Amino acid sequence: MVTDRAAPAVRRDVVERYTRPTRWFHAGVYLTTLLLLATGWWLLLGQEGRPSPLSRLLHMPDTTVHKDVGWALVALAVAGPVLGIRATRTFIAESVRFRTGDTRWFLRWPSGVVTGRFTRHEGHFDPGQRIVNLLMAAGIFALIGSGVGLVVLHGGPAFAVLARVHKWATYFCTPLIAAHILIAAGVLPGYRGVWRSMHMGGRLDARVARRLWPGWLERTHDRSERRSRR
Repeated sequence: MVTDRAAPAVRRDVVERYTRPTRWFHAGVYLTTLLLLATGWWLLLGQEGRPSPLSRLLHMPDTTVHKDVGWALVALAVAGPVLGIRATRTFIAESVRFRTGDTRWFLRWPSGVVTGRFTRHEGHFDPGQRIVNLLMAAGIFALIGSGVGLVVLHGGPAFAVLARVHKWATYFCTPLIAAHILIAAGVLPGYRGVWRSMHMGGRLDARVARRLWPGWLERTHDRSERRSRR
């Protein structure tokens, strides 16, 4: 006798790589940063007298939008590390920690982007992420510091220097952020599925984690097993 019973669902092994506060902090930083880049480039390209689509939507001048969003990023940059001091320590410690095998990872990275077969590493972040973390943090803090100075000061030699710093920090950060989005979106075959680590509840397929962060995944599983045996 034939029955129409549904096949049992296969449970996918998932892992939470980032906590909810970390994911929300990341979302706040990238949304404000993208808005700042959009309005900043609009102004940098000489469009100050011509309202951007965002300016028309908000009924505010682009300079005001840029300044207000900038203050929001300042608030995030101060509150995030203070409220998440433990996560901040982990981020800094793991970003500056380089190992002897990192060179092999970099040599295999171009092919890994296509095939998904990366050289094993033991870090919380892969070697490329560590460098981008440091460069992007430096660039964003240069943008924040120079931006605050431009709002506080009104002309003078220091203002001129800060304006140049702000402009060059924009040039520096833009390709870094574009590359980060390209990789984090999972457009490249080797990074397919990685976007879930920061979105959709942070439920990352363990197979993706094993491909990209094998050492971290093994340590996470070991901690889970030790907790379950208590």
